[in-house]
Amino acid sequence: MDEDVENGNLVPYQERPRTFPNMRSKSYTPLLFRIFTGINSRVLAVLLLLVLGALFYVGANTSPIVIFVFSICIAGFIFSAYLTRWVLAKDEGPPEMSQISDAIRDGAEGFFRTQYGTISNMAVVLALLILGIYLFRSTTPQQESSGLGRSTTAFITVAAFLLGALCSGIAGYVGMWVSVRANVRVSSAARRSAREALQIAVRAGGLSAMVVVGMAVIGVAILYSAFYMWLGVDSPGSMKVVDLPLLLVGYGFGASFVALFAQLGGGIYTKAADVGADLVGKVEQGIPEDDPRNPAVIADLVGDNVGDCAARGADLFESIAAEIISAMILGGTMAQQCKIEDPSGFILFPLVVHSFDLVVSSIGILSIRGTRDVGSKILVEDPMAILQKGYSITILFAVVAFGASTRWLLYTEQAPSAWLNFSLCGLVGIITAYAFVWISKYYTDYKYEPVRTLALSSATGHGTNIIAGVSLGLESTGLPVIVISLAIISAYWLGQTCGLVDETGSPTGGLFGTAVATMGMLSTAAYVLTMDMFGPIADNAGGIVEMSQQPESVREITDVLDAVGNTTKATTKGFAIGSAALASFLLFSAYMDEVSAFSHIPFKQVDIAIPEVFVGGLLGAMLIFVFSAWACAAVGRTAQEVVNEVRRQFIERPGIMEYKEKPDYGRCVSIVASASLREMIKPGALAIVSPIAIGIIFRMLGHVTGQPLLGAKVVASLLMFATVSGILMALFLNTAGGAWDNAKKYIETGALGGKGSDCHKAAITGDTVGDPFKDTAGPSLHVLIKLLATITLVMAPVFL
Repeated sequence: MDEDVENGNLVPYQERPRTFPNMRSKSYTPLLFRIFTGINSRVLAVLLLLVLGALFYVGANTSPIVIFVFSICIAGFIFSAYLTRWVLAKDEGPPEMSQISDAIRDGAEGFFRTQYGTISNMAVVLALLILGIYLFRSTTPQQESSGLGRSTTAFITVAAFLLGALCSGIAGYVGMWVSVRANVRVSSAARRSAREALQIAVRAGGLSAMVVVGMAVIGVAILYSAFYMWLGVDSPGSMKVVDLPLLLVGYGFGASFVALFAQLGGGIYTKAADVGADLVGKVEQGIPEDDPRNPAVIADLVGDNVGDCAARGADLFESIAAEIISAMILGGTMAQQCKIEDPSGFILFPLVVHSFDLVVSSIGILSIRGTRDVGSKILVEDPMAILQKGYSITILFAVVAFGASTRWLLYTEQAPSAWLNFSLCGLVGIITAYAFVWISKYYTDYKYEPVRTLALSSATGHGTNIIAGVSLGLESTGLPVIVISLAIISAYWLGQTCGLVDETGSPTGGLFGTAVATMGMLSTAAYVLTMDMFGPIADNAGGIVEMSQQPESVREITDVLDAVGNTTKATTKGFAIGSAALASFLLFSAYMDEVSAFSHIPFKQVDIAIPEVFVGGLLGAMLIFVFSAWACAAVGRTAQEVVNEVRRQFIERPGIMEYKEKPDYGRCVSIVASASLREMIKPGALAIVSPIAIGIIFRMLGHVTGQPLLGAKVVASLLMFATVSGILMALFLNTAGGAWDNAKKYIETGALGGKGSDCHKAAITGDTVGDPFKDTAGPSLHVLIKLLATITLVMAPVFL
C-alpha cells in the first residue's frame, strides 16, 4: 500500500476528492492463467485445436453420447466467452469508481491466492493419505476379475481427487474474477439506466454459472472417457462399464474438500468484515452503509467476492459433480441388475441432462434484455419479477429437454414405458426446485408477511427482533422438509413402478428414480447460480456508488438491486440445501452398495436399535451443531478484531469523520484475511477427521466383539443423522439470516422510521446476528453434508 495511506499523511478529502488506494503493489493472476495469456495467440489456437481433437478422439472411442456432451460443453464455454466480451465492453465509469473497484479486485485476488495456496497444500497431504490407504486396502471381486490391482486403483482415485480439487478451485476463481470486474460496470450503468444495470449483473452472473456447470460436466466426462480407454472397459477380461463410475468418487471428494474450505474461509472473511463495519460504522458512528469513512468498508466489499462468488461457485460445482457421480453409480447398478444389454444410456444420462442445463439456462439468461429507453432511470418492472420470468422460461425448456433426454437414453425394450416414469421423476425434481425457490423467497423477501412482521418486531427493541428472527427461521424448516419428503417418496414410487425388474422379478428402479429427480432439480442449476451471483455483484455495485459519492438517485437503483440480490442469494441457498439432501440420499445408497462389495456381506439397512449404531447417529447430529458453533464463533472472534481496529482508527484519526483524513483500509483487509485463514482450519478438520476416526474406532471395537460390519454401520448411522440434522440446521440458519437482512433493508426504504431510527438500529443488530448464520455456517453445511457422504464413500475400505 502507498506510504502516505499507511501513515495517514493525507491532505483533506476536499483537496483530493474521491481517490482510493490500491490494496497491494502488483496484480495477481494464477499461474495457470498466466501461462495461457503468455502464449502466442496462434500457438494457443493450435494447442486448443489439438486438445479438442484429443477430446473428440477419446469421446469417439467411448460413446457417441460423450461426443454430444463434449460438444454442448464447448458450446457453453463459447457462450461464456461471448458474455465475457459483452460485459467487459461496458464502461467502468468515472475514475473514482474504477479506483474503488481496483482496490476491491486487488484485495479479493490477494486473499484468493493465499487461501487457495493453503487449501492446495492440505489437498496434497490428503491425496498422499488416500494413496497410502488404497495401496493397503482390499479389492472388490469386480476389480479382481478385471485385473485392476491396488496400485492402479490407488493412483486412479488420487488422480480423480486432485482433478476434482483443481476444477473446483478454477470454478471458484472464475466466480470471483467475474464479480470483481462486473461490479464497477453495474455501478456505471446505474447512472444511466436501471434495466441496463440489471442486465449487466445478470449476464456477469451467467458467465460464471456457465463455466462452473460446464466444468463440472466436462470434468466427469473426461475422467470417464479416459478411464474407459485406458482400462479397456468392456473388452474380454477387463472391467465392466457398470463398475466404472465407482472409480470417479475421488473427483467428487476433491470438489467437496475444496468447496468446504473455500466456503468456510470466504464466509468467515465476508461476515467478520461486514459485522465489524456495521457495528462501529452504522450503530456507533451513525454513518451509512459502505460509507468511505468506514475503515472496514473495503474489507466488507472484498468479502462479498471471496465469500459469495468464489465460494458459491465451488459449492455448486461440487453439488453437480457429486450428483452426477452418484447417479452414474446407481444407473450402472440398476442396469446390471436388470440385465440391460446396453447400459451406457443409464450411466451417461446425468451428463446429458446437465449438458442441456447449459442450453436452457443460456436461453433464460438471454431472455433478460435491456430497456429500449436508455434514459429510463427507474425500473418499470420489479427486478425480482424480471429474474423470475427468466427462471420460468428456463424451467419450461428444461421440462422439454428432460423429456427428450429420457426418451433418448432411458428407453429399453424390457420396459417400454420406463422412460415415461423417469421423465415424471425429473418433473418431480423440477417442481421441487421451483417450490424451494418460492418458499425461500416467501420467507426472505420483504414483500411478504414474514419479513415485514420481523421488521415490525424491531420497533419494540433489539431483543424482540432477535426472538422474532429465530422463530421465523425455525418455522421456515417446515415447508421445505415436507417438499423434500414428498419428492423422495414420489420419485422412488415412480421408479419402482417403471417396469424394470431384476432376475427374481423384484422392482429395481426406485433409487434410480430418486437420482433422476435430483437431476431434475439441478437441471436449471446454471440459471439458479446466475441469480445467486447477481446478489454480490449488485451489493458491490451499491458499495462503489456510495463510496464514490454518486447522486442519491443512482444509490436508489443499486439499493433495489441489492435487496433483490439478498433474496436471490437466499433462494439459491434453499435450492442448494434441497439438492444436497437428495444427492446425499443417493450417495448414502452408493456407500451401502460399496460396503457390500468390499465385505461380501449384504448391507441393506441400518438398525439404530444396536447401541453402537445409535451412538454413531448421536455423534453425527453433534458434529453438525459443533461445526456450526465453531464457524459462527470464528466470525465472532474475527469481527472483534475488526471492531477494535475500526474504533482505534476513529479515536486516533478524528479527522476521518470530517473527511480530513483517510482511513487505513489495508489494515482491516490484512486483519480479516489472516484471521479467516487461521479460523477455517478447525471446523474444516473436524468435518474431515471425525467420520474417519469414528469409523476406525468402531471397526476396532467390532473386531473385538465379533461384529465385522460395525465400523461401516456406525459410519452409516453418523451419515444418516448428520444429513437430517444438517438439512434442518442449514434451512434455519439460511432463512433466519436472510430474513434479518431484508428486514433491515425494508426499514431502510423508509418504513418504520427509516435509516437512523431506533427501529433501524434494532434491525441492524438482527442483521449482525444473522450474518454468520446465512453466509458462513449455513452455506458451509451444504458442503459438509455432501463431503461426509463422499468421504465415507472414498474411505469405506478403512471401516471394514
